[in-house]
Amino acid sequence: MPGTMTFDALKEAVASGEIDTVLACFPDMQGRLMGKRFHGVNFVETSYAETHCCNYLLATDLEMATPDGYAASSWEKGYGDYVMKPDLDTIRPVPWLDGTAMVLCDILDHHTHAEVPHSPRAMLKRQIARLKDLGYDAMMATELEFFLFENSFDDIRKAGFRDLTPISGYNEDYHILQTTKEEGVMRPIRNHLYGAGLPVENSKGEAETGQEEINIRYADAMDCADHHTIAKNAIKEIAWAHGHAATFLPKWDHNKVGSSSHVHQSLWKDSKPAFYDAEDKLGMSQLMKHYMAGLIAYAPDYTFFLAPYINSYKRFAKGTFAPTKTVWSVDNRTAGFRLCGDGTKGVRVECRIGGSDLNPYLAQAAMLAAGIKGIEDKMELAPPTRGDVYEDAKAQDIPQTLRDATETLRNSAFLRNAMGDEVVDHYTRCAEWEQEEFDRVVTDWEIARGFERA
Repeated sequence: MPGTMTFDALKEAVASGEIDTVLACFPDMQGRLMGKRFHGVNFVETSYAETHCCNYLLATDLEMATPDGYAASSWEKGYGDYVMKPDLDTIRPVPWLDGTAMVLCDILDHHTHAEVPHSPRAMLKRQIARLKDLGYDAMMATELEFFLFENSFDDIRKAGFRDLTPISGYNEDYHILQTTKEEGVMRPIRNHLYGAGLPVENSKGEAETGQEEINIRYADAMDCADHHTIAKNAIKEIAWAHGHAATFLPKWDHNKVGSSSHVHQSLWKDSKPAFYDAEDKLGMSQLMKHYMAGLIAYAPDYTFFLAPYINSYKRFAKGTFAPTKTVWSVDNRTAGFRLCGDGTKGVRVECRIGGSDLNPYLAQAAMLAAGIKGIEDKMELAPPTRGDVYEDAKAQDIPQTLRDATETLRNSAFLRNAMGDEVVDHYTRCAEWEQEEFDRVVTDWEIARGFERA
C-alpha cells in the first residue's frame, strides 16, 4: 500500500514474515544513503530506539577517504561514534527490494544526544524552525534529471568509464516513442517509488540522448529532501537490477547537455500560499519579493551547496538551459531563477542553478536561509530580466569554478550567522578537499593533448 508505515504496522509486517530486513539510513554530506541492514525482529525489539555509526561518515568524500582538517572528527580524536536515531515517522516499504522496509535516522552526538550541527537533516531542520518562528512553512519540489546507459555499473567500471553508450540514440525531450523503449526501467521506477510513499507525478525524456527526468509532487521542505534522497538511491538500484546504469553526474560528456536539479519553492501560512497576492500584476506578495531578493543576492554565497564538485561547474554553459547568471525572469529558462505560475495561487520561484549532484538537504537549507534573510531585512527585489539572460553583461555571474564557490562560502557572513561557524568551516573543508584531490590527478585530457605535442 502506498505511503509510509507506522511503527505498529512495521511490527505486524515483521511478525507475519512480510518484512525481514529494515534499512536504517541517513544522508551523508554527499546526499547518499548510509547505514545498516537490520534483521526485522532485532529492529522492532531493540534497534528502533537507536544504533551507532562511525563519525567519519560526515567527514568523508565520494571515495570514503578520511581527509584531514575537520574539527568534528579526525585520526587524532580517534574517530568515535555518532548515534543514529531512527525517525519512526519515516518508516516506509521498499518495494524494489524483497521483504524490506526503510527508516531515516537523525545523527546525534554520542555523549550529549544533541543533533550534530553539520548533519544534513539537522541543517535543514534549523532553517525550517527559523521559518516557523516567522510564522511560515516552506513547500518545495525538486526535479531529478539523470542519464540511463545501455550497460551496467560493473561493466562500465571495468571498461574504465570509457565508450559510454546512453540508452537512446537521440534527444528524447518529451518523446513518447523513445521513452516507450525505456519503460522496462522507468515504469518500475515510477511504481516502486509510489509504492514507497513518494508522491510521484510523472517521468519524461529530457533534452539529450538517454536523459530522463522524474518529478515528485511538492511537499514540506523536509519531506521533499527525504523524497529526493530516497528516489535518487532507488533509481540507481532499480536501474542496476535491470542491467543498466543511471548517473547523476551533472556533465558526463562535454558534448552533451548536463543534468540539473531545479528546486521549486514557496512559503505558506495557515495552509494558504503566502507568496500569492491577487492584486499584484504577477501575483507576487511582498513577502515573496523579499524572499526572492535574498535568494538571489546571496546565491554566490551558497553556490557550493548547489554545485559541490569540480564537475558541477562544467554544466554552466551558454545555450544549454543551465544558467550562468544570478537574476530572475518570468517563465524564462535562461535565468538562474524563474518565476513560475505567475498570476495564480501556484506562483513560486524555481532555482535553476543546482545540478543533479546536489545534496537536497544542504541546498534547501541554504536557500531557505537566504530567503529568510531577505524577509528579515525587507530586501528589495530588482525588476525581472528579459530576453536572453546569457547575453546580459550586467547580470551577476554564478561562481564559475569550485575554487570561486569555496571562497564565497568561506567568506559568507550571512551563512555563518544563519548556520554557524562550525558548519560553514566544515563544508568549506569539504570543498577544499575536493579541489585538492582533483589538483593532484593527471587527467586523460592532459595526456592526450600534450603527450606528443608539448
